[in-house]
Amino acid sequence: MTEQQLILQAEKNRRRLVEIVYKAKAGHIGGDLSCLNVITALYFNIMQGLDPKEPKAPGRDRFILSKGHCVEALYVTLEAKGFLKTETLDTLGQCGSILAGHPTIEVPGIEVNSGALGHGLSIGVGMAIAAKMDKQNWHTFVLMGDGEQGEGSIYEAAMAANKYQLDNLVAIIDRNHLQISGNTEDVMPLENMRQRWTAFGWDVKEMNGDNMSEILKTFQSIDYNNRRPHLIISNTTKGRGISFMENQPQWHHGVLNEEQYHAALKELKA
Repeated sequence: MTEQQLILQAEKNRRRLVEIVYKAKAGHIGGDLSCLNVITALYFNIMQGLDPKEPKAPGRDRFILSKGHCVEALYVTLEAKGFLKTETLDTLGQCGSILAGHPTIEVPGIEVNSGALGHGLSIGVGMAIAAKMDKQNWHTFVLMGDGEQGEGSIYEAAMAANKYQLDNLVAIIDRNHLQISGNTEDVMPLENMRQRWTAFGWDVKEMNGDNMSEILKTFQSIDYNNRRPHLIISNTTKGRGISFMENQPQWHHGVLNEEQYHAALKELKA
């Protein structure tokens, strides 16, 4: 997809996201909206070998949603990509649905069960090592939350990725500055994030994750032969695209009422 097509696809995904979260009366819509642009770009431009007809194609790139509570953003992207049927996505929040509040491997296109924060990067390191051992060229992408950075297991994985020179591994931090209990810098200060990951031996880039052009340029600039794992700090806005949600911590796990639902759809349509 071109940049303009990706922007349009992201907006379609955003609208669909609002629809399913409203219908299900549950979801982590604030964080969904902040990472949705990046997930859209990954699935429709960056990642290679994705085939809805063969979800386990051996040469496919792998994606792990470590911040698994934002699975609704992944669900709408999988639907748009053809992995999920519309009638399946409409069952979100219903008894007996395969769609849980965190990713599970019952869902076509999802690689691992995730959402216990701090685990995704370790799994991604293992996948990247496996690709190296098997002399395969596919890449592993891991999307983490910024509040998740308080988990110590992340830094054990960071050290291992450097030791094994995993230049086929790309980690992304959705840096929206808000977690369930407030501003990240009040809960557990994270800065200077760039210096910390650079000290771990990672190739660190920073981008505006609200801007599709920057997202594409950043991912396309990655050198997969530099013997260093890659970390992208994606500066985003929690609740991106819906004015009354943006930068509001209560929308970490907020539920839309009917009035808010229609107001959100009106904004997205505009």
